[in-house]
Formats: sequence, structure tokens, C-alpha cells
Amino acid sequence: MEKKVSRIYPVSDPGTTYFLQITWEKDLGIGFDVVLSDCQLAWAGRVSEDEISKEAADMEMDREKYIEELRRVLLFREEQTDKYNFGISKGGANGDCLNFSYEKNLKDVSFRLGALILQKVSSPAEIIRDMISYCLDNVIQLQTKNEHLQKENERLLCDVDDLQGQLLKCVDAKEELETELYKRFILVLNEKKAKIRSLQQCLKEAEDAIEEATQKRDTVVTSERKVAGEDYEGSTDEESENCTQPSILVSAKSRRDSLLAVPDIADIAPSRKRRQRTQEAAGIEPKVASYKDRISAKERHITLELLIQQKRTNQVIY
Repeated sequence: MEKKVSRIYPVSDPGTTYFLQITWEKDLGIGFDVVLSDCQLAWAGRVSEDEISKEAADMEMDREKYIEELRRVLLFREEQTDKYNFGISKGGANGDCLNFSYEKNLKDVSFRLGALILQKVSSPAEIIRDMISYCLDNVIQLQTKNEHLQKENERLLCDVDDLQGQLLKCVDAKEELETELYKRFILVLNEKKAKIRSLQQCLKEAEDAIEEATQKRDTVVTSERKVAGEDYEGSTDEESENCTQPSILVSAKSRRDSLLAVPDIADIAPSRKRRQRTQEAAGIEPKVASYKDRISAKERHITLELLIQQKRTNQVIY
């Protein structure tokens, strides 16, 4: 058995407060009991399942939709009072009955959902006591539920505080880990930078050594070419000297012949020839000796330069 007690203010008598109690089993569509009290008197009545079906048919409304409207109007909440109206009027010969009606408001009009006649209860105190007991039981249940919810709320707050503390610890640990990793990364990065600078310096030294070796090789080649040119000039001078010797001999012979043709003059050709040969031999031998000395000195210089260059090249490679 389910029960709902509400406070209503009828349109016909808005200054009077009534308490409406609706009782039903399982579903409101199979019928429900209505009890109305003004805290002094009480009236009771029942709406059967057939009456519900008849009201739905009279209103040309689907039965399920009509039951849903009954549930809204009879089991309403306090904040929905402006959507529904209740009418109460006395009836019967002695005024022992009440005509109770309920309506739904729609903008400028309202239509009646149902009406029934409530009979006066002979012992209203018992009805009022049941209402008060029901209200007190609901209050106790709500208080118990409220206490339970408060305890649950406190537990959740404690859990939230614990989680916040753990979260702060996790944040601190994360920051410490990030700081440590950053320090390690800086060390590794600096080592890599130093290694890169060292390799760049080695590469630069190797390039400088190669460039120096290339320059020295070019210098040696240039020196060799100069020496070869000087040797060529020396050989040309020697050939020119060799070429002038026959002409000298021819002129000497012609002079000798002319002298021989002159009478009473002693033949001085042999002595002159000997002097000329002596002079030529004395002039040629120093030239040959100086040329050989110059060639040997240049060869020693070139050999020494080649040995020095090969030694430096080996040092650069190793």
C-alpha cells in the first residue's frame, strides 16, 4: 500500500488549508482512495477502476494518458500548485458530504480531470492521527536518509582530501623527477656539445694539415720546375759555348795560315794554339765543375724537402 499526503488550497475557499491523502495499491489506474481533512473534520471516498475508464472515455483521452494526468494532479509537488486547481463545496441535506473536483490549468482556461463525492468520517481523529503518523514516519525516514547522506558526504569529502593529498604528492614527485631528468639531460647535452666541438676542432686541424701539405707539395713542384728551367738554361749555355769553339778554331786557323804566308816571320801558331787551348780548358773545366756542384746541391735540397714532407704527412695520418 502506497500513500501520499499533500497540502492544498481550494479555489472556492483559499483561506482554508486542507490535507489531501491519496492511497493506492501497485498502480493508480486500478483505483485509489481519497481522504480530505481540515484538521477538525475528515471526509473519505474512493475512485474505482471503472470510474477512471469512464472519465477517460468521456474526455475522449487515452486511458494511459489520463492516468498519467491523474498522477500529476493528485501526486503533485508543492511547486506545481499553479498548474492544478482543486474545488471543494458542501453537499447533501445536512452538509455531511463534500464535492471534490480537480482541474488542470492551461494558459487562459482549465478543464476538469475528475470529481467525486466524499462522505464525512464518523471518527476524524483517527484519520487525522494516521495522517500525522504518516507525516512523522516520512520525516523520520527523511532524517535518516539525510543523516546517511551526510555521512556519505563526509566520507566522500575525506576521500577527496586524501586524494588531493596523494595528488599533491604525485605532483611533487613528478616535479622532482622532471628536475632530475632535466639535470641529467643537461649533463648529457653538454658532453655531446663538447664532443662535437672536439670533433670539429680535429676536423679543422686535419683540413689545415691537408691544406698545408698541399701548399708544400705545390711549392716543391714549383721549385722542381724552377730547377728544371735552370738546368735547361745551363745546358743551353754549354751548347752555345761548344758552338763558339769551332768558330774560334776556324778563325785561329785562318790567322795561322795568313801568318804562314808572310815570309821571314817565325811561326807562332803552335804557341798561340797551345795558349788558346790552355785558356779554353781552364775556362770550360770551372764551368763544368760549378754546374755539377749546383746540380748536386739542388738534388740534396729536394730530397731533404721530400723527406720532411713525408714525415709530416705520416704525423697527420696517425
